[in-house]
Amino acid sequence: MNAPLLFDTCAVIWISHDENVSTELVNALRRARETDEPSYVSPITAWELGLLAARGRINLLMPPQQWFGRLLEAPGLRLADMPPDLLIASSFLPGASPRDPADRILAATAREYGYRLVTRDRPLLDYAAQGHVQALAC
Repeated sequence: MNAPLLFDTCAVIWISHDENVSTELVNALRRARETDEPSYVSPITAWELGLLAARGRINLLMPPQQWFGRLLEAPGLRLADMPPDLLIASSFLPGASPRDPADRILAATAREYGYRLVTRDRPLLDYAAQGHVQALAC
């Protein structure tokens, strides 16, 4: 069985805008749906969406809170846990971990819960190539 998926912020945005995604991701989403395996989004994605909207780097057509709330209504999508211990663990990742704090939190979440990160973010894909997390390029 494949690990549950954890979408990073860029993946959530790409998918929500019906952008082309990899065949591997399409197949992973199909398997998740067929097996009723939940997929996850981190609370840090809500924070990143807020920053992007506040800085004018993304146009969501609605307030970020409403956009994120609607995202969580997607079938099979759940909010990942983000307890304080996980946030602390993001400061002590092994190897050459990503520098971005949100990426570090996503990596720590994937490690803690055995999720497979869905991302186009090069630092996260490079971190996965080191063997510290599982990742799926979208």
